[in-house]
Amino acid sequence: MENEVRSQPQNWREARRLQAWKLKQKGWKQKDIAEAVGVTPGAVSQWMKRAEEAGVGSLRYRPSPGAKPRLSKTQQRELLVLLEKGAEAHGFRGDVWTQPRIARLIKREFGVSYHSRHMGRLLKQLGWSHQKPQHQASQRNEEIIENWRTETWEEVKKKRN
Repeated sequence: MENEVRSQPQNWREARRLQAWKLKQKGWKQKDIAEAVGVTPGAVSQWMKRAEEAGVGSLRYRPSPGAKPRLSKTQQRELLVLLEKGAEAHGFRGDVWTQPRIARLIKREFGVSYHSRHMGRLLKQLGWSHQKPQHQASQRNEEIIENWRTETWEEVKKKRN
């Protein structure tokens, strides 16, 4: 248990709680500890109770787990498959994914509401980026390109010479 107190604290709040514990072990009164570390006696009381019941480790910093994801892992994988099909496949005009479009797709397909501004963060968590360039444009028409090369480009070259 002493080893937990000696390792480096992760932030100043944790350091304050651990310092309060050390002072308590030296026999300090809670009101004196509170004054020394700059908190209320009630805060010191809560820390000491927690340390006595769950150990000194309970005074350590624990990052918040955050909110439960609204989409299950399966739904997240399904979303990636839907996005790969392109925006036009889902009834949007133009094959460009925007954050509001993705939010509407999620609402329609999974019944889950997200604010459109959250889409970038969600997609980053899923490892998907709409900014990754495609190898070729989806609107590419090989026949028109070949016609331009053989006719239009030849005319442009003649005019330059």
